Amino acid sequence: MSGKIQHIIQNFLKTRKERFQASVPDNLFIQCPSCKKMIYKKKIDKNHGICPDCGYHMRISNHQWTEVLFDHQSVQNLFEEYKTVDVLEFPGYKQKLDQLYEKNVNEGIATGRARIDGIPVLFGIMNTDFILGSMGSVLGERIALLFEKGTSQRLPVIILSRSGGARMQEGAVSLMQMTKTAAAAKRFSNAGNLFISLITNPTTGGVTASFAMLGDIIITEPNALIGFAGPRVIEQTIKQKLPEGFQTSEFLQEKGFVDLICERNQLKDTLHKILKIHQY
Repeated sequence: MSGKIQHIIQNFLKTRKERFQASVPDNLFIQCPSCKKMIYKKKIDKNHGICPDCGYHMRISNHQWTEVLFDHQSVQNLFEEYKTVDVLEFPGYKQKLDQLYEKNVNEGIATGRARIDGIPVLFGIMNTDFILGSMGSVLGERIALLFEKGTSQRLPVIILSRSGGARMQEGAVSLMQMTKTAAAAKRFSNAGNLFISLITNPTTGGVTASFAMLGDIIITEPNALIGFAGPRVIEQTIKQKLPEGFQTSEFLQEKGFVDLICERNQLKDTLHKILKIHQY
């Protein structure tokens, strides 16, 4: 075969490949972090972010979570007027906040009112798109207000946690939210109300050390990472090898820190049963 013909064939194949790549939308397939299989994205979305092959629970958006947990068109957002202010003038923090608000990413937690099979509840869903769902002053304020409203209206509170912990850009102001949210949860509990804590992957740092582990009932997803400090930091501190499965949902349930591990597709039915048992 002459060099000219080879050149023509190579150009043809290159053009055909480029046209094919241009016709295939981005993110058409997703690789499961657990089994490593490539799965059609629409199939994953239809299954609420759960891998159909191995059952791994992938992270999903706040909007998807409201579809999983609550009745259709029952969600009413609360406390959206509370926005973060760069009180410490931390370098680059205000610019980061402005960028997130421009993208309509509203704070590290969305709070509101909704229904679960007709039963009214107050909810908080942490948003990892907002600085890894880290705990800042407004996140703490929204949670405190949620508990106060739950007390005044005699409604159960459900908070879904997923967070990287305290927000370093707010320094001690961020750390103060641990005591603030814990105290609010305690007052809510003392008034005889029900607080259900849903812990998903990952939940770490100050969120784990405060309100996330203070639920009257603590429910987690399978194989979720839940802890305060990371395993490597702990091993370096105590100079010991950590046990198998350390900081997973299953490990914490075995040690008595978690009441129930629940598949995502069964969460709504499970929450409804719990609410009915508590006469809501």
